[in-house]
Amino acid sequence: MEVRVDLRSDTVTKPSPEMRKAMYEAEVGDDVYRDDPTVNRLQEKAAEKLGKEAGLFVVSGTQGNLVSVLAQAQRGDEIILGDMCHIFNSEAGGVSVLGGVVMYPIKTDRHGVLSPEQIHAAVKPRDYHKPPTKLLCIENTHNNTSGQALTPADTQLMADAARAHGLRVHLDGARLFNAAVSQEIDVKELTAPVDTATFCLSKGLSCPIGSVLVGDADFIEEAGRWRKILGAGMRQVGVVAAAGLVALDSMIDRMADDHVNAKKLAEGIAELEGIALDPGEINTNLVRFGVPKGSGDTIAALMKEQGVYINGGDSDLRMVTHYGIDSEDIDFTLLAMRKVMSEVA
Repeated sequence: MEVRVDLRSDTVTKPSPEMRKAMYEAEVGDDVYRDDPTVNRLQEKAAEKLGKEAGLFVVSGTQGNLVSVLAQAQRGDEIILGDMCHIFNSEAGGVSVLGGVVMYPIKTDRHGVLSPEQIHAAVKPRDYHKPPTKLLCIENTHNNTSGQALTPADTQLMADAARAHGLRVHLDGARLFNAAVSQEIDVKELTAPVDTATFCLSKGLSCPIGSVLVGDADFIEEAGRWRKILGAGMRQVGVVAAAGLVALDSMIDRMADDHVNAKKLAEGIAELEGIALDPGEINTNLVRFGVPKGSGDTIAALMKEQGVYINGGDSDLRMVTHYGIDSEDIDFTLLAMRKVMSEVA
């Protein structure tokens, strides 16, 4: 059967008609010379929206996290972060490979939170046997905890613990606007406690490419140098940045629809035999659920035969709602899951 519903990730979104028009008509310059007016507007708009001084357009969330770490920690320094976070698990060890930065993972709770006590204990004393701890990295929403959203209070507690030791704080906010929408708060409340933050344009905001990194002007200047070192200086990139401007105006509030669809999906899946899932834990657009050990790849293959595309795995699977997925698609997916799980069970 032809794939009708793609729930692999919110990265599979297609740009809206308004985005395509804006990209076609975008005013452009040379961004390496800093004279692409569309990029400049996007960077300024993103920084203002997140309550920071300046912004930097980068090609991906991974690159945004990478240049952020490299701009705030030197070779031989250490960063502390959660053992379930994206930087540690899903970015190919880039900060260590390219920057010589040591990652020290600490236990993440089921909501993606690191306790102040854990942070205090993880910071190394001044000792030439140990790498100096320079940076705390946190994640919101938290991918591996099914899109759990940190609250402003959660973020403040972690940031205060880090700053007690003179650390800076970076927020991997790939799905940061999902966190803000789910809590019905201004995104600035989630970024106020941190020094630097990234957010993805190419996930729930539905743009084809890109992320934005924000922070103080000196940090952004240094991050831009690292972006250049990575070979990611871009030229007439306003044709892509134009979609980001549209997204920040028109694609944030609609994320609430994704959250409603995710909750409906979770409630339906949780009723099936062989599924481990608490729908009460689903508050944004990520639905992670357990399946019988060793059956994940089989389930994914059978779902594709039913017209639903999801990623495989061993016993932990994920579905992601996004722009382009509606309530009827959720009904279609639940029907397919019932068929597949009855066969697998």
